[in-house]
Amino acid sequence: MTALIHRAAPVRDAPALARLAGLMAARETLAAGFAQTRQQLARRHGAASLEPWAQGALALVEVNAGPGALLAFWRASVELSAQLSPAALGETGLAAATLCREAGGRATRAALDGFVAIAPRLAGEGERALWWRALLALAQAAPDCVELVAARAHRLVLPGHVADFEGFVAAGLKAAGRDGARRRAFFALEDKLALALLARIGAGPGFAELEPELRRVLAALWGTAPQLQPLPPADPETPRRVNIAGPVLRLPEVFPGVEGEAARRLYLAAALHAGAHLHFGNPRFPVRKFRPVQIALAGLIEDARIEALAMGRYPGLRRLWAPYHVATPEDGPTLAALQARLARGMFDPGYSDPDALVGKAQALFAAASGRLNDPAVSLDIGTRLANDIGQRRLRFHARGHVVEPAYRDDGLGLWDFSDIDPEVSDEVQLMVEAARLDRREGADGPPDAEPSHAPAGRARPTPAGETGAVIATYPEWDALAGIERADWTSVRAMLPAPGDTRPLLRALEAAAPARQRIARLVKASKVGRAARLKRQWEGHDLDLDAVIDAAIARRAGEMPDMRVFRATALLQRDLAVLVLVDMSQSTRERLADGASVLDVEKCAVAMLAEALAALGDAFALFAFASNGRDDVRLCEVKGFAAPYDAAALARLAGLTPGLSTRLGAGLRHAGAEIASVRAFRKLILVLTDGEPSDIDTPAQDLVQDARRVVLQLRAQGIDTFGVTLDPAGVGCGPAIFGKANAMPVRRIEDLPERLSELYFRLARR
Repeated sequence: MTALIHRAAPVRDAPALARLAGLMAARETLAAGFAQTRQQLARRHGAASLEPWAQGALALVEVNAGPGALLAFWRASVELSAQLSPAALGETGLAAATLCREAGGRATRAALDGFVAIAPRLAGEGERALWWRALLALAQAAPDCVELVAARAHRLVLPGHVADFEGFVAAGLKAAGRDGARRRAFFALEDKLALALLARIGAGPGFAELEPELRRVLAALWGTAPQLQPLPPADPETPRRVNIAGPVLRLPEVFPGVEGEAARRLYLAAALHAGAHLHFGNPRFPVRKFRPVQIALAGLIEDARIEALAMGRYPGLRRLWAPYHVATPEDGPTLAALQARLARGMFDPGYSDPDALVGKAQALFAAASGRLNDPAVSLDIGTRLANDIGQRRLRFHARGHVVEPAYRDDGLGLWDFSDIDPEVSDEVQLMVEAARLDRREGADGPPDAEPSHAPAGRARPTPAGETGAVIATYPEWDALAGIERADWTSVRAMLPAPGDTRPLLRALEAAAPARQRIARLVKASKVGRAARLKRQWEGHDLDLDAVIDAAIARRAGEMPDMRVFRATALLQRDLAVLVLVDMSQSTRERLADGASVLDVEKCAVAMLAEALAALGDAFALFAFASNGRDDVRLCEVKGFAAPYDAAALARLAGLTPGLSTRLGAGLRHAGAEIASVRAFRKLILVLTDGEPSDIDTPAQDLVQDARRVVLQLRAQGIDTFGVTLDPAGVGCGPAIFGKANAMPVRRIEDLPERLSELYFRLARR
C-alpha cells in the first residue's frame, strides 16, 4: 500500500514536478539521485516551492543533455541549496539547457560543476547570469573550449570581478580569431596573452601605471633612478618576485590578487628594497659549490643587511616594510615557513620565536652590526644557518622555493652562476628555473638573453610566410582588454608588379595646371632648421656684439655700423616625407569619368612625388592593405634611398585595390621606416578613402589603435597627417589624426591639389 501511495503522489504535484518525477522513475541511473535531491530540497525549502527547480531540470531533459549533465544538476542543487532558492536553481537549469544546445552535454556537465565551485563568489542574480552569458557566448563561437574554461572557473572568476571573466572570454575569442589551436591554448591558460589577462583579474594598478612614480621615488631616495622593466606574465598561481639583472630592476607586470592602494604599496616596497640592493652594493658571490639552501639563506641575510642600512638612513622605511613580516610559528613545520620567520626575526629584533634557529640568527646578526657594510657578513651567517638546517635533516625544495615576504627580490641577482660545481649544478638550476620562469627557452627568448633596448613598437624580423615575406611584427591596442598586445600584427612585403604607366602619364598630362601649381607650392614651402643670422639691418632682437661695436665706434667719433639686429632664416631644406597610400577594396569604386578612387590617389601621389624629387627632398612612397592581423601587406613603391624613376612610376601604376585597412599596423611600419632617416622635420602623409577596418577586429578598436600610434609617433618627433576622402564630412579622420592634422576631401577630383595644399600648410609649421 505504501508503494502505491508513493507512486500516486506525483498526480497531486504541480505539472512540471509531476512530469519530471514520472520521467525519472523510468530511468534507473537517475531515479535514486532525483529522489534524494528532491527530498533534500523539500526539507529545506518546502515541497510546494520546487516547481521552478523542476522546470529547470525538465529543460535539461528536453535538450537531451544526458545522464551526466542531470546528475551534475542534482549535485549542484544539493550543494547550493543553502545559498540558492528553488527559483534560482531553476534558472541555473534553464541556463545550462541553453548552453547544452550550443556545446553539448559534456560541456554542460563541466559548466555545472564549475558553477558549484564559483557560486559562493557570485553576488546575486546578475553575476550568476553573467557567468552563463559568457559561457554561452563562448559556446556559440568555440564550443570545444567550454569544458576548458569551466574546469578553470575557480581561477577565472574572483569575488567582485565577475565582469572580468566575461572580458577574458571575449578577449580570447578575439585574440584567436579563426585559429582553433590558438583558441584552445588560450582557454587552457597555455598562452602568454591569457596568462597576462588572468594575472590582471583582481589585481592592479600594475607596473605600467606605477612606473613613473617608482622612478621618482627611487631617484629621490637613492640619488639615481635605475632602469625599470616589466617581468613577463606567468601563471598567477606561481608567485613572482622582483629580479635584479645588473643595473636593471625587473618588476612583475602585476601582483596577482593585490588591488588598489595595497598594490601601490607593494610595488613601492619592492622597488625600494631592490633599489637599496643597488645603492648599498649588490655583490656577485661566486656559486661554485654552494648548495641551494646556502644560496637561499645567504640571500635572506643579505636582504636583512641592506634593509638595516636603508632604515638607518631612512627610518620611515620600517613602516613601509613591516606590514609584510607576519610569519608566526603557527604557519607550519616546513622549511619555507621557518625561512619566513627567520626573515621576520632579522627585520624585527624584538620578535621572539620558539625555534632556536631564529634566536641564533638574531644573535649572529646583532653581533655583526658593526660590519654591515661588508656583504661577506651575509655569506658567513647564511652558511652557518644552512649547516644547522642540514643537521636537522630539513628538506629544501629548490624548485618550489619562493622568497618571502612578497616585496623582496628573488635573490638570484647576488650570484655569479658562471662557475658552478658539477655536483650541485642540477640543484641550483632547479632553483633558478623556479625563480626565473621568463628565462626558459620558448617562453620569452633564449635563456639569459640580454633585455632588449629597442623602443616600444619597433619591428622585429620574423620568418617568411606563404603570402609574402614577413618583414616585421608590431603591437596593437586591444580596447576591450585595455592592453597593448606585443607582436600582434605581421607586416608582409608585397612587391607590386609593374603596371602600364601610360594611363597614369595621360592623367598627369591632363592635369598640367595642377602639376605646375603643386610644384610651385612645394618649392615655396620652407622646411628646415632655422639659421641664426647676426649683424642684420632688421630682425627680431638686438645683436649684442654688434651693438657694443656700434657704441665703441660712436665714442671714437667713427661712423657706426647700423646692422645691429639678429634674425633667423631658413637657408636650406631639411625634410623627409613618407606618403602612405591606402589601396584597400573600397578604392576600387569608380567615378563618373570611369577612373577609380585608387587611380586618382596614384595621380595625386605622382604629382607630389615629382615635385619632391625635383627639389631633392628625401621621400618614400608606400601602399598598404590587410587581410587580418597576420597579413598586413605593404608595397614599397619607392624607398628613401631609391630614386624616383620610371621603375618607381611603374610600381605606382601597378598598385591594385583589394582587402581591408588596418591603419595602425601601416602607420607603425611607416614610423619605423622614417625614424632611421636623418632630417630636421619628418612627415608621414596618409592618403585613405575610409575608416580603418579588417575582418577580425571591430572598426572602432582599429580607430583607437591608429590614434595611439599617431600619438606615439608625435612623441618621437614624427608629424602624421591624414588626407581622408570623406564626402559627408563625418569620418574618423579627426579622431585619429587630430582636428588640426586631418583634411577631409569632399570631392575626389580635388584630391591632388588638396594634398599639395596640406603639404604646404603643414610644412610651414
